[in-house]
Amino acid sequence: MSANPYNEFRPGELLAKIDSPADLKKLTEPQLEQLCNELRQFIIDLVSVKGGHFGASLGVVELTIALHYIFDTPTDQLIWDVGHQAYGHKILTGRRDKFHTNRKYKGLSGFPKRTESNFDTFGVGHSSTSISAALGMAVASHYLKLNKKHHIAVIGDGALTAGMAFEGLNHAGSTNSNLLVVLNDNCMSIDPNVGALKEYLTDITTSHTYNNVKDEVWKMLGKLSQFGKSAQHIVSKVQGALKTTLLKQSNLFESLNFRYFGPVDGHDVVRLTKVMADLKDIPGPKILHVLTMKGKGYKFSEEGNQTLWHSPGLFNKDTGELIKSKTTEPQPPKYQDVFGNTMVELAEKNSKIMGITPAMPSGCSLNIMMKAMPDRAFDVGIAEQHAVTFSAGLATQGLIPFCNIYSSFMQRAYDQVIHDVALQKLHVVFCLDRGGVVGADGPTHHGVFDLAYFRFIPNMVVSSPMNEEELRNLMYTAQLEKNAGPFSIRYPRGNGTLVDWKRPFKEIKIGTARKLKEGKDLAILSIGHPGNFALKAAVDLEKEGISAATFDMRFVKPLDEKLLHEIFSEYNKVITVEDGCIQGGFGSAVIEFMVDNNYHSEVKRLGIPDEFIEHGEPSELWAECEYDSAAIFKVAKKMFETVRV
Repeated sequence: MSANPYNEFRPGELLAKIDSPADLKKLTEPQLEQLCNELRQFIIDLVSVKGGHFGASLGVVELTIALHYIFDTPTDQLIWDVGHQAYGHKILTGRRDKFHTNRKYKGLSGFPKRTESNFDTFGVGHSSTSISAALGMAVASHYLKLNKKHHIAVIGDGALTAGMAFEGLNHAGSTNSNLLVVLNDNCMSIDPNVGALKEYLTDITTSHTYNNVKDEVWKMLGKLSQFGKSAQHIVSKVQGALKTTLLKQSNLFESLNFRYFGPVDGHDVVRLTKVMADLKDIPGPKILHVLTMKGKGYKFSEEGNQTLWHSPGLFNKDTGELIKSKTTEPQPPKYQDVFGNTMVELAEKNSKIMGITPAMPSGCSLNIMMKAMPDRAFDVGIAEQHAVTFSAGLATQGLIPFCNIYSSFMQRAYDQVIHDVALQKLHVVFCLDRGGVVGADGPTHHGVFDLAYFRFIPNMVVSSPMNEEELRNLMYTAQLEKNAGPFSIRYPRGNGTLVDWKRPFKEIKIGTARKLKEGKDLAILSIGHPGNFALKAAVDLEKEGISAATFDMRFVKPLDEKLLHEIFSEYNKVITVEDGCIQGGFGSAVIEFMVDNNYHSEVKRLGIPDEFIEHGEPSELWAECEYDSAAIFKVAKKMFETVRV
C-alpha cells in the first residue's frame, strides 16, 4: 500500500487500506457503511478544491462499493455509462493516491479509460453505450466458453432515454447472455430528465402494487430442469432483499425479456450486497432498478440545485459557497450565454424561430429561452438523432429551428444531418457548442471534427465566429429567409473576448471574410476563436520586423474565393489556423483552393493533429497542439529564417 503524500486529502481509516477490490472484500458488512462515509467524504474533499464532476459520484457510493464487494472485478466486467459517476470506482481500484490529478493535464482521466486501468473495461464519455458494450462482452464470453463471467452495465435513467440504450435492450432480450443492467434512477442527467420514460419510472417507484417475486418467474424457474428447486431457492432468497414491481400487469423491461427486480434503495449498502449476491445466481438478462439521489450525503447538493452540483467547480465544502474569480473587472461572457440571450432576442423578432437541445439546456443556455418562451424551446432528452430529425420536421412546416448540440455529440447524429436535413435543403440552424478543445473533459468531448465533417455535406453552410459579436451576427444571418437551408455555427466552450458584446445585429454576407490587420510579408488565415491568437501573433511578429496580414475567414464553406485569389496573388507565405482537425479541415480547404487555381504559395497548417488529444486546461492543449499565439509566432519566424539562410 502506497502512502498518500497529500495530507489535505488523507483518506479515512478503512479507505486508506483499500488499494483494490480484493482489499474491499476483507471488510465486514458493518464496515461497509463506514467505508461509504469515508469514500463520500474523500470525494467531497478532493472535488471541492480540485474541481470535477460531483453529484453523480456521490449518488452511487453505496452502489459502487456493493458492486466491487460482490462481483470479481475486473474478471467480472463492470461498465459505467457516461462515466461521470465513476470517481468512487477509480478510487477503489488502485487510483486513490493519484486521484488529486483527476482531469488535470497529464493526470487521471475524468472518465473510465481502458488504457488507464484494467478495471476500466470500456472507455466512455458519451451516454447510452453501456448496454450494447456489456452485451458484446457477454456474447464474447459465451463464445469463448467463459460462462462464469458476469457483465454489469450501470446506466442512469437519463442515459436510458437514448435510442441506443433501447437497441441494446432489444437485442439482449433475445439472448440468454449473462448480463445485469443496473438502472441508476435519480431523475437526473445533468438537467432534470424529461419524457414519457421518466414518467413511467416515476409510476414504478410510487406504485404500491409490489410483489416479492413475480409468479411467472417463480413458475418458470421451477419448471427448468437444469435449475429445478435450487432456482426457486435462489429466488426465495432474493425476496427478502428486493421487490418485483407489477405495474398495471405490465412491465416495460419484462416485455423485452429482461427479468426485472426492484426498485431497491440505492443507499442501503448492506441490502444492495445481498441483492447482488442473489442475482449472481440467476442466469440470463436482468435489470436491477436502484433508486439513488444525485449528490447524496452532501447537504448543499441534496437541498440545492442538482444541475449546479453536477460539476460545480471549486467550492467551500463547509459552507457550500462556490469559489469564483476575485477579479472586479467586467469579464467577457461565455459564448453559450451569448447564444442563449441572442436566441430570445431573435425569437422576439421572428415568430418562426424554435429552440431544440438534447438534454443540455443549462449547458448550452437554451434554458434562457425555455423560461421566456416555454412553447418554443424543447429539451428532447439524450437523443441527438431525434433532435436533428425533429428539427427537420419543424422546418418542413416553415419554422426555423435552432438545434444546439455540443460538437462531439453531433457526431452521433451525422446521418440525420445528411439524410433528413441537408438532402432536403431544410432551414435548420445547427449551433455547435464546445467546438475545439474543451479542457478537462478530454478526448470524448473535444469538438475537433465538425469543421471537416460538415464541409463535406452538400447544401451546408459552415461558419465559426471569432468573438461574441460575430456569433450574434451569424445567428442573425442564419435565420434570414433568403439564407434558407442548413447552416452551422460552431463556437468554443468558455469566455469570449468582448465585454461590450451586445451590439445591434448586422447581416454577414455568406462566404465573406474580413481583414483584421494589414501586412506585406505573410498572410495568416484563421477560422473562429483562434483568430484572436493569430492577431496577437501578428502584433508580436511586427516587433520582429515581419509584417503579417491577418484574415478572419468566418466561413469554411463557402470560402471567400475572391479574397483568396487576392491573398495567393500577393503572398507566397500563408499560415492557416483552426481549432479543429488539420486533416480535411479549414486548412485543407484553403490548400484545395490553392491547388485548383494553380497557385504555389508555401502554406503551413496549424490545428489539431491526427491524434486524440488528452485532457488539460485549454491553454495547455492549444500549446501542445501548436496553434496558440506562441506557436503561430514560431512557425512564421521559421518560414522567414529558411529564406534568409
